[in-house]
Amino acid sequence: MTLIDLTPAPAATARANALPVAIIGAGPIGLAAAANLAERDIPFVVLEKGESAGAAIREWGHTRLFSPWEHLVDDAAARLLAPTGWRAPAAGRAPSGRELVDEYVAPLSAHPAIAPHLRTGVEVLAVTREGMDRTRTAGRSRAPFALRLRLADGTIVDETASAVIDASGTWGQANPLGSGGLAPLGWDAIADRVAPALPDVLGADRERFAGRHTTVVGAGHSAANTLIALASLARDEPGTRVTWLIRNAAAARISTGGDELEGRGALGARLERLVADGRVEVLDRFEILRAEPAGDGVRLHGRRAGEAAAHDTDLVVAATGFRPDLGMLRELRLELDDIVEAPRRLAPLIDPNVHSCGTVSPHGYRELAHPEQGFFIVGMKSYGRAPTFLLKTGYEQVRSVVAWLAGDAASAGRVELTLPATGVCSTSAGGCC
Repeated sequence: MTLIDLTPAPAATARANALPVAIIGAGPIGLAAAANLAERDIPFVVLEKGESAGAAIREWGHTRLFSPWEHLVDDAAARLLAPTGWRAPAAGRAPSGRELVDEYVAPLSAHPAIAPHLRTGVEVLAVTREGMDRTRTAGRSRAPFALRLRLADGTIVDETASAVIDASGTWGQANPLGSGGLAPLGWDAIADRVAPALPDVLGADRERFAGRHTTVVGAGHSAANTLIALASLARDEPGTRVTWLIRNAAAARISTGGDELEGRGALGARLERLVADGRVEVLDRFEILRAEPAGDGVRLHGRRAGEAAAHDTDLVVAATGFRPDLGMLRELRLELDDIVEAPRRLAPLIDPNVHSCGTVSPHGYRELAHPEQGFFIVGMKSYGRAPTFLLKTGYEQVRSVVAWLAGDAASAGRVELTLPATGVCSTSAGGCC
């Protein structure tokens, strides 16, 4: 493991000191980082690829979160919003993604301390050090960061920053259907018959699924949400069939009990009943290797319990989880875990092969630091390929990181976090939180 310098950054040039902190992503975590920076009077800019703050959440806005409101609002953001007359939504209720944006993310992004520094329609293509690739060391920590941006009109520009907080998340970076981590052979021929995770089955996408056979691939909570919605659709739309394809013998990540997040525990119980009633057919131990068109549908080829197998369906929903986009960070010096692609010091707390509970040990800038001083990956992207992230965890991450950027070592190191016990473990190794 590389030795990382966790002391505050050395004195930079006057120009670098005058530059803003660049925040990538205007979701709840990116805006929480902005709120913490605003409290400390540190200049910043928020770069959001979508047309508005929370754009990614709006894509699955019909889906209800597991966490109730008391776990979804950042403390610094609440302090910023309080004088405006904003009131935190009632505790104990879990909102939909759309409600999260409308009632919290949008008001926060419109706050006078944040709105002038929020730029939408701006895609970050790459992050590096100004005038340096990753091999150059001399003077590196004193050089500003350089971000290559694609603006809304398509123009490509380079801009500089004193530090970078990457809160861009993982939405839109789905894991492939192939069991080996690659797209199955024949993918291009069937891509138009595959829907991304969390389609709006009972709303905008209803017509696409009604009266057809849909196979949902994936063993997590996104898959469970979609399967329940499809089973509901099948009650009203004759000919609608639902198959759940998983590569293991059971979907252990979908808990049916012992979960303090009531909505998540109930989700598992509902799906279990649908399977028992025969309304959702389970195709277990199926590893997808190849796919091809079959009439208007899809034929999936692979192995089931070690034997060659095939499965025919009309549509596929890829609820296979997500992975971070690391290509944009290629010229930075990162220290990432070999397995989950999370910061190396954070990875042991979240590795789904060992410990996939939603609760993790409190962590902050120390666990998130990289050899590239002043650069941090936070939020869902900091978990790499691990699936158990909670917003409240991300809020504590950015509070600690911003304190470190401000030179407040005492506050940065005082990491405290109380999360609900989730009771979700994907393996039999060890015990569950």
